[in-house]
Amino acid sequence: MRQIAAVPLTAERFAPFGEVLEIAGSPDKIINQGLCGRYHDRARLDFGPGGRAGISLFNAEPRTLPYRLEMVERHPEGSQAFVPMHQNAWLVITAEPGEALDAPPGALHAFVAAPGQAINFHRGTWHGVLTPLHAPGLFAVVDRIGGTANLEEHWLEEPLLITGPE
Repeated sequence: MRQIAAVPLTAERFAPFGEVLEIAGSPDKIINQGLCGRYHDRARLDFGPGGRAGISLFNAEPRTLPYRLEMVERHPEGSQAFVPMHQNAWLVITAEPGEALDAPPGALHAFVAAPGQAINFHRGTWHGVLTPLHAPGLFAVVDRIGGTANLEEHWLEEPLLITGPE
């Protein structure tokens, strides 16, 4: 079985797939009578034509490393942001786009998000399912709500084993 090692999630590594949402550097603004730093407009949210923003709550079962990946999915109609409602590390899996819009995904990548890190997948980005590594697996998810299908799944020809960081 093929395998890859997950690497720590950074904004630079994740940039081809979306944005890492985290507190880094100085805030863009100080608000609330000087008691709150605002890190402004950190994700490119995209809900496509006929869509609107929705916030859903997910409660996912924790997984363990090594993790056997069998399927990836994408949302062709809009972006999808995952905001953990816990302070635990979690696994983020992505794939490079295929050769054409209707092609299967390309090379797979795995990241370990640190406590306090959230992510936003760009529209159409192939990714693994929500993969918390500890209970509780609680996440707020901001994504497209609309009348058209917004999910495509791709089952891998051969499962991929994802190990922890080296």
